[in-house]
Amino acid sequence: MTVQWILLALASAIIAGLAIYAGKLLWQLYQQQQTQRQRQAQAIAQKHQQIVKKNKSLWQSIDTICRAAQQGQCCTSEAAIRLCVLLGHLHFDGEQPNLATRFPGIHGLHAAIKHHPTHDARKSYSKKEIRKLDQEREQFEQEFEAQVQHDLHQLLLQDLPLIA
Repeated sequence: MTVQWILLALASAIIAGLAIYAGKLLWQLYQQQQTQRQRQAQAIAQKHQQIVKKNKSLWQSIDTICRAAQQGQCCTSEAAIRLCVLLGHLHFDGEQPNLATRFPGIHGLHAAIKHHPTHDARKSYSKKEIRKLDQEREQFEQEFEAQVQHDLHQLLLQDLPLIA
């Protein structure tokens, strides 16, 4: 009978040791998961801050270009090209609004002239071809001028749902 009691005590000690070890492992897993959740939350917060910072920078550029175009300090076509690119990089809260329908003049002018060569690509064209492209661009600028000016004004007043 004493052997049975000894074996029972030994088995109980082994089971208790295994239970303690399992508890320790569960506690380590819980701590690891908590640490992982904190890191994920920090990464999300950091990403959000980066988006907010980028949106702020983009919006400052958009504001500057709109005001310069309104004051005639840059041509309408250049403003349209730059604004379409910048607007395309903004991050919105929720569903992205259809900016082409909100600002049809800017996007219309951009669509009409986006195939025109710029910078180094323009240098490969003859003077005659460049003059023809410039005349075409100026014609589009005149065609879209009133709508673009309206869009510039609306864009400055617009309360777009940006991530903030």
